[in-house]
Amino acid sequence: MAFEGLGGRLQDIMDRIKGKGKVTEQDIKEMMREVRLALLEADVNFKVVRQFIKDVSERANGADVMKSLTPGQQVIKIVQEELTSLMGGENSKINMSQKPPTVIMMVGLQGAGKTTTAGKLALLLRKSYNKKPMLIAGDIYRPAAIDQLETIGKQLDIPVYSMGDKERVETIVENGLKYARENHLDTVIIDTAGRLHIDEDLMNELKNVKEIAKPNEIMLVVDSMTGQDAVNVAESFNNLLDITGVTLTKLDGDTRGGAALSIRSVTEKPIKFIGVSEKMDGLEAFHPERMASRILGMGDILSIIEKAQMNVDLEDQAELEQKLKENTFTLDDFLAQMDQVKTLGPLDELIKMMPGANKIKGLDKVKMNGKEIDHVQAIIRSMTMEEREKPEKLNISRKRRIAAGSGRSLQEVNRLLKQFNEMKKMMKQFTNGKGKKKNPFGGMGLPF
Repeated sequence: MAFEGLGGRLQDIMDRIKGKGKVTEQDIKEMMREVRLALLEADVNFKVVRQFIKDVSERANGADVMKSLTPGQQVIKIVQEELTSLMGGENSKINMSQKPPTVIMMVGLQGAGKTTTAGKLALLLRKSYNKKPMLIAGDIYRPAAIDQLETIGKQLDIPVYSMGDKERVETIVENGLKYARENHLDTVIIDTAGRLHIDEDLMNELKNVKEIAKPNEIMLVVDSMTGQDAVNVAESFNNLLDITGVTLTKLDGDTRGGAALSIRSVTEKPIKFIGVSEKMDGLEAFHPERMASRILGMGDILSIIEKAQMNVDLEDQAELEQKLKENTFTLDDFLAQMDQVKTLGPLDELIKMMPGANKIKGLDKVKMNGKEIDHVQAIIRSMTMEEREKPEKLNISRKRRIAAGSGRSLQEVNRLLKQFNEMKKMMKQFTNGKGKKKNPFGGMGLPF
């Protein structure tokens, strides 16, 4: 994730102050010096850093903190709250029209991922908001932009309105909106043209489209990997078009993440979505408080739960939980569980969202690309139905046969069986039986 470097630095700083029985002004001063360096190295705008340090210092030096029984924890709470405030305070929703269709105009420089993001947003609106979206192909300049959008539309089964690349963009948008109204499509996403840099022709065209479409949202798509340039781009577009929100792409890449901490302060416009993977379902609503918790190593359980609720079949999970209570959970059920987990996204990113994951030594070097689950599934599929239901029957000769059939080693087979038994014990603790804790995922049975 983009904030790993910054998160690691800030977590180290917080750890040193957490257990202090007394915090002095000198302690706060030294801590703020290190926080300033960490933020600047993460490519956060220097004006934003200066204001952030000022705000935290003033609050941390207050009487409530100095006289507190846990001053170190109070300071950490202040840093978390100020980080949250820096990124917008709370999740900002899409401005939905009272009279459909809701019109979302996507703008940004070429290469920011605007066309793909338009498709991702359409999918998210259909899946999470129960909308009926349509895409308008308004980029008539970039080679293959229209083809790309139409391909995305077919892939997602979302209609795309196109008139080719010979008509004026204004005409395409006007006709597209008319088509959406006639066909009762309640959300229209306009993919506009980008340029390699901001120029007068681009801005005049976008202003014309804005005048015709009267969009409820002008969504600026920014490549977070461009660092401080992303902030400059956001400021320019905002000055000329008065954007309503920002979507940051490529936040899953190897980037310092400073853009996300700077854009809100510089433009005073909220970050509404973030791109977390290249897959079409890799767009998420941006929650400043959750991101602040993740940066400080406090985890992001709510986002994991939301992923699970969107991707996991609750009826299947209720049946699974019953099997756990009755101790009838089999390797076949384990296999089905693996398929469910794979829908939640990259496992290494998922694990890092767990509270305290930053304390697990070597986790930052762990890379899970899904092949590990494929190997486990291959082993289970090499077993007979009887062996899946009663793994205790697996003697050494059967294990060797399974290893050969799956193309894995005997050690991997043994490791899987051990993990299966441990997982059964752990998951059983989260069911409602005999005074145990209830599963915090509301019966989804997920092994987290």
